[in-house]
Amino acid sequence: MPQTSDIDYIRAAIALAREGMERGDGGPFGCVIVKNGVIVGRGNNRVTSSNDPTAHAEVVAIREACKQLGSFQLDGCVLFTSCEPCPMCLGAIYWARPDRVVFAGTRGDAADAGFDDQLIYDELPLPYAERRIHTDHVLREEAQAVFEAWKAKEDKIRY
Repeated sequence: MPQTSDIDYIRAAIALAREGMERGDGGPFGCVIVKNGVIVGRGNNRVTSSNDPTAHAEVVAIREACKQLGSFQLDGCVLFTSCEPCPMCLGAIYWARPDRVVFAGTRGDAADAGFDDQLIYDELPLPYAERRIHTDHVLREEAQAVFEAWKAKEDKIRY
């Protein structure tokens, strides 16, 4: 059951979605990230205004929150987004590791508005040769050598 403050934060994310859309930044998506009752990251979709296909609301907010917190992880944070995250954003969210995610609209709602991610969900389990974007797999051994060096590196920062 959502907490009362959750409603305020999700409304803030929805407001960012509307404001960004009306400004012409990109699609109708917004996100806020909260830590200890304070918004530490805000984002709205800026794909078309920045010519950056990764500038989804969640990614923009994660970047801002991490910069604000001086950390590459969002421990103790809650991410509020106006819509169920797409596969890219979901990946970024898992890497950032917030404590919780709260969303409003569903991926079905997004698809109905013209933002359909089903193609990505369908492509993921396919072998490389069957994907829509031609994918080649080469030089694995050379790449593995870098991973071996990473495993042996004593001063690495794990994430």
